[in-house]
Amino acid sequence: MVSQERQERKWCPTCNEIVSSSSEVALPRSDIGLRALILIAYLWVVSAISLPGIAAFLNNFFRLRLSTAGLSKMMIRLGKIFAPVHEEILEDVKGGAVIFADETGWRIKGVLWWLWIFANDRTAYYWPDKQRGSPVVEKILGTIFSGVLVTDAWCAYNKIVCLKQTCMAHILRKIRKFRDAYPQYYSILLFYQKLRRILADGERLKLARKEIGEAVFYRRLNLLKQRLDSLLARKNPNNVLKEVIAKVARQTDYILTFVEHEGVPKHNNFGEYIIKKGILKRKVSGGSMSEAGAMAYAVFQSIAQTCHLRQISFFGFLTTSLIHYIRTGSPLLLGSYETKLLKVLKKAS
Repeated sequence: MVSQERQERKWCPTCNEIVSSSSEVALPRSDIGLRALILIAYLWVVSAISLPGIAAFLNNFFRLRLSTAGLSKMMIRLGKIFAPVHEEILEDVKGGAVIFADETGWRIKGVLWWLWIFANDRTAYYWPDKQRGSPVVEKILGTIFSGVLVTDAWCAYNKIVCLKQTCMAHILRKIRKFRDAYPQYYSILLFYQKLRRILADGERLKLARKEIGEAVFYRRLNLLKQRLDSLLARKNPNNVLKEVIAKVARQTDYILTFVEHEGVPKHNNFGEYIIKKGILKRKVSGGSMSEAGAMAYAVFQSIAQTCHLRQISFFGFLTTSLIHYIRTGSPLLLGSYETKLLKVLKKAS
């Protein structure tokens, strides 16, 4: 069902300018209402539909004719409105005990950019950048982080001062490629099996920590580290195994971090799950046509994924936040929205 609302504009002799009546069903100077605007954002980000696809959908089902350029301008405008929420999400990520980070290729007018993600168990932050180096990490997270950073071993993350955990799924996958490419070298298979055993023993030790006590835990952890050092110090390896050992040795300090720290896994599966949203969008749309469009996508994907992690309605939050923006000139933040939801739930109970 489509409704139409008219807003009159008249000349004010006191203000000496044209003024219009205010409405909470549409943004100022907008040709469509909030519901349609939020539906477009949902289709664009959550459903990963391209802007031409959204234009066709709106025309076919609602007889609402909008150009691709018009849709793009709407999303860019909304992205700027929700910039404070994007910043709030970043601060929440930086305030967590664990950050999962990853990056994937992105294109703006065919030029290679990168879509970065930084996330914890309740918040996800997306950021587009033309660089894939350490300056991006420093710009987003700063130079020091008090928690644990879980990554896929990309060297750009090495500049930040913090505890790190390398994704061992990535490392083991690389070793398997060497094992399969050189089946004649049994030493590679043996190295792979011993490394997996060390990681499995680390998992068991982590689970038994409360039962065995801190003194025994750290004594066994030191034994695990000695086993790892011994494995990497193998004498006279063949050239292929030497290359495998070198790859693992570069991550020595970041292999067993998960054993000692609660909530830290030995892999970056969560980071890969978060980044897949961007990968899907890139495959469907091919990237963005402008930097402003890429930033708008990052803002909305950050909000959508954070709402999903916190089990909040994306549609409900955008609606409430935009009404707040119409009334006050600033969007309602996620934290304030969660507080309002809790108050409503308390009253209902």
